[in-house]
Amino acid sequence: MSDDTRPTGGGPRSAGPVRIAFFDVDETLIDTKSMFSFLEFHLADPDRYRAAAGELTRAARAGVPREETNRAYYRNYAGMEQTAVAESGRRWFARERQRDGFFHEEAVRELRRFRAEGCQVALVSGSFRACLDPIAEHLGADHLLCGEPEVVVGRYTGEVRGVMIGEAKATAARALMKRSGARPGDCVAYGDHASDLPLLTCVGGAGVVGADPVLAEHADRFGWIRLPGTGGSAAAAQGSAAADPSRHPSASPPAAPLAPSARPAPITPAAPITPSAPSTPPASSTEEPNYATR
Repeated sequence: MSDDTRPTGGGPRSAGPVRIAFFDVDETLIDTKSMFSFLEFHLADPDRYRAAAGELTRAARAGVPREETNRAYYRNYAGMEQTAVAESGRRWFARERQRDGFFHEEAVRELRRFRAEGCQVALVSGSFRACLDPIAEHLGADHLLCGEPEVVVGRYTGEVRGVMIGEAKATAARALMKRSGARPGDCVAYGDHASDLPLLTCVGGAGVVGADPVLAEHADRFGWIRLPGTGGSAAAAQGSAAADPSRHPSASPPAAPLAPSARPAPITPAAPITPSAPSTPPASSTEEPNYATR
């Protein structure tokens, strides 16, 4: 997994205790599944894309663990030059950012508010740098924690050095907090799917995007902020069948915030927003394989 903490566009931070706001990307900050949207764009071959997406969908429906379908996804880039794929990612982003609704305004507003309060921002995603780098730069994120396809002599091998799904997100977040000297109780995380639960429960506060039933239950229990889902959210359709919270060791009460006398001014989430009624996801060739790389 990529645990690159080089600046990706974030501005200077005020002196004082380090606080980090973690954000999932797909269907949290943007309204689509970046991996499939980008793959379709990059291949520029409808038949080849349908074959790749169909294979991943069949594997997911057969019960293949999502970590394995995530690895299978990256085999589509075997032999391709890393620089060429990265350039394609920037062209993909340039196209997508012009589309109405690509960025989830409410979630992006939260991200920018935390930055204004002096927080560092970390994007956490099962996707990879080719399509995440331009998003991170555009949003001024300080850190990008993501999947890391293997590269040898400048070309993708089709293998993966690490995935960033489920518990891996929490592991990477804890490592970043430890390196940065941030206390978990002073940090927050936002996500849209039950597989984000380990990430959301390893910090002191959380935000839920959309109507995922597992996250909704935790939001009600712990008083997490609620934001409406993205226009393309598939959370309601996917449900929680593949993300039983009992499978996540960190799906326990959130990290306890420090006592007021021992901590700086807390990160205060915006007033909760009542989720709007979920809309019907638009037809899309990327809709079926969503589960495969969640």
